[in-house]
Amino acid sequence: MNFDRKAVFAVAKGWLAAILVIAGCAVASAPVRAASLQPLEIVTRNGVQVFSVEIATTEEEKQTGLMYRKELADGKGMLFDFNPEQEVSMWMKNTYVSLDMIFIRADGRILRIAENTEPMSTTIISSRGPARAVLEVVAGTAQKYGIRAGDRVGHPLFGSK
Repeated sequence: MNFDRKAVFAVAKGWLAAILVIAGCAVASAPVRAASLQPLEIVTRNGVQVFSVEIATTEEEKQTGLMYRKELADGKGMLFDFNPEQEVSMWMKNTYVSLDMIFIRADGRILRIAENTEPMSTTIISSRGPARAVLEVVAGTAQKYGIRAGDRVGHPLFGSK
């Protein structure tokens, strides 16, 4: 059996190109994850609740947030840094998991909580005042742990822990 080496090489090159395109698409559609996990504490009337949060500081991380994720474990979340303190607007576009959005002032006090947000919604969710950061956690977390406006968040972003 005779093989035309050029023809075999051309076919192999075509397959390799197809594989690279498919792999590139898979990577491009994967959710962007923030670079680091850090502890964050919320001091409530019921005690201190500790979370492990991803920090979203780059524009790409803030724009993507928790989009495309199919689940978010209890005690996990994402902290969005919007320094300097400003009016903040969020939405749930391409976000499959219902969230509690906790808007936090520069002094570390909780300004507002938007509970049980609607997955995949493009409705704007506003901080309703100046916020330094937004903490996104799985829906029901605020009620489960008794987290309320006025509670203090401990994290280096707010000059504490």
